[in-house]
This record gives sequence, C-alpha cells and structure tokens, in this order.
Amino acid sequence: MTAPATFELDAVVAGPADAPILAGLDLSIPCDGILAVAGPSGAGKSTLLRLLNRLDDPTSGTISWDGRPLGEWDPRELRRKVAMIFQSAPIFPGTVMENLEVADPGIGVERARHLLDHVGVPRELLERDASRLSGGEAQRMCIARALATRPSVLLADEPTASLDTASRRTIEELGREIADSGVPIVWITHDTAQLRRLADHVVVLVGGRIAAFGHLTELDEHPDPVVRELVGAGAPPTGSSG
Repeated sequence: MTAPATFELDAVVAGPADAPILAGLDLSIPCDGILAVAGPSGAGKSTLLRLLNRLDDPTSGTISWDGRPLGEWDPRELRRKVAMIFQSAPIFPGTVMENLEVADPGIGVERARHLLDHVGVPRELLERDASRLSGGEAQRMCIARALATRPSVLLADEPTASLDTASRRTIEELGREIADSGVPIVWITHDTAQLRRLADHVVVLVGGRIAAFGHLTELDEHPDPVVRELVGAGAPPTGSSG
C-alpha cells in the first residue's frame, strides 16, 4: 500500500515563462521517511523546496498539502507546519534561547533545553550568543528552532554542504532520528554517498523535469545512465549514518 502523500504537485511550472526552472511537475511526495532530491546544479531542486512552503509560488499548476491547495494556507501558518532548514544556518542576533523564541515566543526554558538535548547541543549553551556557535552547533540549533514549531514536515536544502565530515554525519544521524520519529524530511543533496545512506525515496530532477522517482533499488537499474550516475549506482558502500 502506497503511503498517503504529504504534497501533491499537478503540472507545476515555476520561473520565467521563456525559461522555466520547473516545467510541468507531476509528483506525489510520500509522507514517511526521507525523500532525497537529487539532480545537477540548476535542475530546480531548491526551487521545488521553496514552492513547498510558499517562499515562491508556481506560475501555473497546483500544489496541495494535507489535501488543501497551498494558496489557501496562510503562509505563516504553513511555514510552522512545513519548516525549512537551509544550507547556511540563518542565525538571529542574540542568544540560543532568543533564537528558539523566534520560532516559539512562549517556548520556556525546559522545552528549549529538551530541544537542545534532542539535536545534540549542550543545554549549557542556551544562553550563549548564537554567533559564537560552531558551524555544526549552529546548524543543529537551527534544526531545534525548526522543531520548536512542532512541524509536520521538514524541508532541508543541502543542510550539511558547508559542514565538516563529523558534523555532516551528526546532522545525518539527527535527520534519520527525526524522520523515524514521524516527521518526514524532503532533503536536497548533491552528495551521492549521503543520498545512499539516508534516502527512503528519491526524486531525480534534470532540466526542471522529473527524470526518475522511486527507491534506490529501482533507480540503480534505471535505463537512463544520467539517473544512475546521480543516485550513485554502482558506488561502493560507505557505511551507515544510523
């Protein structure tokens, strides 16, 4: 039985009319686990994520979430349900606690500490100036901030691209834990090894269109060599992150 869709995209076009970034996407995004979005630079991966929480709107076509067209959602309400994590962790002025309060002004110290525990940030850093966090700590704080709204879905736009190997693996493990706890993640990655460690489902974008969608076992046998390359088919195993 196929899992119900978190998002339904129907003939979605985005970008300039004479050179669309996304050209007629039809896609059902499963609401379980981690969906990895792969593709070359310029394929439309980040544009897709921005559409899913209305940072951008399509020029034509429709996107629904939870059975309701995105255009009917108040953008602020939607973004609390469909939270986004960026490649470069956006840090607001002030302490870690004040950053968490941006997402939930009434969060309280105990819940803030619980969120830091959950993402692996020492709770004693709660009153530290957020600008003094390391790159990995800052990204984990931003994940805690996203979780503060109790989202139904997380969107992750290459969240480990600017981190060192150890921090990258820590974020991967955290992503796996979050997905396994029932909050699905749509995760953009250029790293085929990471994709193979994390993905429960994969969508491959090429030239603004869906080149393939499915499980890795299916895409490893895809007839298009570009798809096989983008999902790292035939690559030696790199170990698990979980």
